[in-house]
Parts: sequence; structure tokens; C-alpha cells
Amino acid sequence: MDPTIPQGPDDDLPAPGQQFAQFGAGCFWGVELALQRVPGVTKTEAGYTQGLLHNPSYEDICTDMILLPLNRQGNDVGTQYRSGIYYYTPEQEKAAKESMEQQQKLSNRKIVTEILPAKKFYRAEEYHQQYLAKGGRFGFKQSTEKGCNDPIRCYG
Repeated sequence: MDPTIPQGPDDDLPAPGQQFAQFGAGCFWGVELALQRVPGVTKTEAGYTQGLLHNPSYEDICTDMILLPLNRQGNDVGTQYRSGIYYYTPEQEKAAKESMEQQQKLSNRKIVTEILPAKKFYRAEEYHQQYLAKGGRFGFKQSTEKGCNDPIRCYG
């Protein structure tokens, strides 16, 4: 293993010329679809990270009943919906912090996104993977085409 290549927290290695990225941003169905549309993104996986359980399930992480304003993404409330950027390299940490500082200057509300080192990533159950691209709850497939600006519909 080449120690100069940043590894994922699971000892995975990115393909040559690529990097890993971990983001927390509310409901993972919509976030995954948005990231699938970004030019340069080659693979997405919905999953769980930054928690205390080993190999958690969706049911494990959705039992939190604490209501905090900083852990809210629209209708989704709880620590499992907190926003975060989880970095693998010092360069990613620097870019995340600089980006947050720039965005904070444009907002009159405090940005509460956490920026922390990436931890072990647990892939979500198969039915959560590419959920909206497959049709979601109502069977309406949504485009993963790069650069697509169609609205993302999570709940209908």
C-alpha cells in the first residue's frame, strides 16, 4: 500500500486520479441524486458515518427523538440529518473550511455544518442506493444525468 495515497477510513483506496468524499446533508436520497448529477463524481453510496454503532441500520439511526434547530433539513429533524463535511486529507479540510467561511459571509444565519475527519463509512441497505433514480416511493424515476437541473422530489 502506498502511504502517499490518502485512504478511506475502511482502508479502501480511490481509483488513480480520484478522491473520496463524505458528506452529511439531510435525507440521503436527495443528496445522493444531487451528487450523482455533479460532473466529475463517478460513484455515490448512501450510508452512515460519524455515529457510535458498529454497522448501523436505518432503523438504528432513526430512533433519535431530540429536536434541535441545528439538526434540521426541511421536514427531516434529528442528529441523523445534521450537515457535515468529513475530510480525508489536509487539503480537503482546508478547502471545506475556506468554502464555509466564504458561504458564511453571504448568509445572515450561522452555518452549523460540522467539518471533521472522515470516520468509518457503513453502506446503507440496498433499497436506499440510488433510491430516487430507481423511482423512489411513487415510481417516478429521476435523472442522474450530469449537469441536470430538474427539481429533486424526495416525497412525491
